[in-house]
Amino acid sequence: MDRLNEQGEAFRQGDIAVVSQKIVSKSEGMTVQLSRITPSGFAQTIAKQSNKDPRQVEVILRETEKIIRMRAGHLITETKHGFICANAGVDQSNVGRTDSVTLLPRDSDASADRIRKIIHQLTGKNVPVIITDTFGRAWRVGQVNFAIGISGLKPIRDYRGTKDMYRRTLQVTEIAVADELACAAELVMNKADRVPVALVRGYRAPKGNGRVKDLLRPEEFDLFR
Repeated sequence: MDRLNEQGEAFRQGDIAVVSQKIVSKSEGMTVQLSRITPSGFAQTIAKQSNKDPRQVEVILRETEKIIRMRAGHLITETKHGFICANAGVDQSNVGRTDSVTLLPRDSDASADRIRKIIHQLTGKNVPVIITDTFGRAWRVGQVNFAIGISGLKPIRDYRGTKDMYRRTLQVTEIAVADELACAAELVMNKADRVPVALVRGYRAPKGNGRVKDLLRPEEFDLFR
């Protein structure tokens, strides 16, 4: 709020707040000191294969529901939230302490709910909230920001059953607007500019109370697993 006021801004009805996972995890105490971690034999074996710190691998394994791929130094896992990502979201960047890592929030949707509630209490405005993290993509080079927590909007705009400009009925088109908003916000947040929150203004998000699980493709329909 203070930073908004310093910039001569204030929350408006219709704004969307996009918040980085790192600041949420830090505020919720989701950090681990590697010096306090004793790696298992399995973690040490994986660490040798992937050229990683065995203590960090141990933390990754503790946050992992299932290992999806281990190849060429990469460790792709399914987290307990259902996210498919590198290293179960365990990250050393922008942490501060050289021997610490951050974990993903335990319940990112609940975290987004809390932030949205606080904004409403302070401003009286109903501002949807998206919590984001940077993920790679199996079929494209480079990383993008994905939504990992959602409150106050539907994360998908469903065009199925509507008509295109030539009056053909759309059969499969579902646009992941929460991910698109996360990507747009990253363009002004960047990775090292100390901008943990961005406001999206002027976009009419689909109204509703979606959850991040709405964006997760069930394994039986996932062609990459």
